Amino acid sequence: MEFSYQAKNQTGQFFEGVIEASTENMAVDLLHGKGYIVLSLRSTQKDLFSSDLNQIFAKPNNKDVVIFTRQLATLIDADMPLAEGLRTLSRQVDKPSFTKIVSEISEEVEGGSSLSGALSQYPKLFSPFYVKLVRSGEASGKLQESLSYLADYLERTQDINSKIRGALAYPLFVVGAMIVVSTIMVVYVLPQLLVIFKESGITDLPVTTRILISVTNFVNNNLYVILAVVIAGGIFIWRYVISEKGQVWANDIELKLPIFGKILRNLYLARISESLSTLIKADISILDAIKITSDLVGNRNYQNILLDAEENVRGGGTMSEIFARYKEVPALLTSMVAIGEKTGKIEFMLDHVSKFFRSESEGDIRNLSQLIEPVLVFVLGIGVAILVSSILLPIYNLVGAA
Repeated sequence: MEFSYQAKNQTGQFFEGVIEASTENMAVDLLHGKGYIVLSLRSTQKDLFSSDLNQIFAKPNNKDVVIFTRQLATLIDADMPLAEGLRTLSRQVDKPSFTKIVSEISEEVEGGSSLSGALSQYPKLFSPFYVKLVRSGEASGKLQESLSYLADYLERTQDINSKIRGALAYPLFVVGAMIVVSTIMVVYVLPQLLVIFKESGITDLPVTTRILISVTNFVNNNLYVILAVVIAGGIFIWRYVISEKGQVWANDIELKLPIFGKILRNLYLARISESLSTLIKADISILDAIKITSDLVGNRNYQNILLDAEENVRGGGTMSEIFARYKEVPALLTSMVAIGEKTGKIEFMLDHVSKFFRSESEGDIRNLSQLIEPVLVFVLGIGVAILVSSILLPIYNLVGAA
């Protein structure tokens, strides 16, 4: 955004001009930084069409939060006052939308609010897990350590997510391309090509060619019906999946998928173990730690398990008793939690378990990346071979007969 201003310097000299900043407070800070005394300031933005599109569409993401957390921890470690550190970061942020958020957090802190209280006003960016750890750091006087751990935690999460996206990007692109090419072939190319076989009167067609002709005829004769069914089916599945019952069903299916199910299960177990360990180390009560972790885990099945565990602990029981009832929780985790509960070192046990499951998931992701490519090449080769043989063999027969 642009602001027109009128100001004077320390000697009384008058200035006026235009300054660019994400918010009015930012513009004032920039002018003060130049040694100006602001007399008037107003926005030059007239309507929606003259607004900064980056401010509208460039929303802050997990990467922005990681950088913000790491930089804030560094500034606090350098003995910079919290409010000043937040003001400094608001000038460093690239995205105007996130600059506005950091500026508002800075204003809240300068107004007497705690950092955790200011962060809690943005739950989409700063999870209850994040806010609780910051609050624990404020209470213990170890805010810098809490922020450093949060940055490490978020970076690990982002790294694993990027590895998963990287492993799935290639197969999803290939499968998507196959669907598009197959649709174009069936709807536009094959009908014109297969009409040659009909007009030639050849009856002794290969099985693959007859199947191809049948599929092509069916698709073209019922194209709008198929589209309507696909769209209606997609809407129905989407509405079901976003429901509570549908989320449980979808999360259950993903855990049963070959190869992918094992990777996802290890990721969820690592997240549960690490989150519980971290919260308990930060002197968060065990009930709060379980509840926060249940909101953080990202799988309804494991969320329900943790909520059952919370209820059992509230009634005087243990987590391991509940974990032992569910097949989704491996015996290793159950045993380690049981030992930790007996020895009073549950956070120590959970920390080691989280490292094990994280290592397992990362190894499986690497293996998956190496396995997917040859499998896709093999499948594509078979598909191309069937398509080519279905078209070329009859053509060879037709040319031979001529």
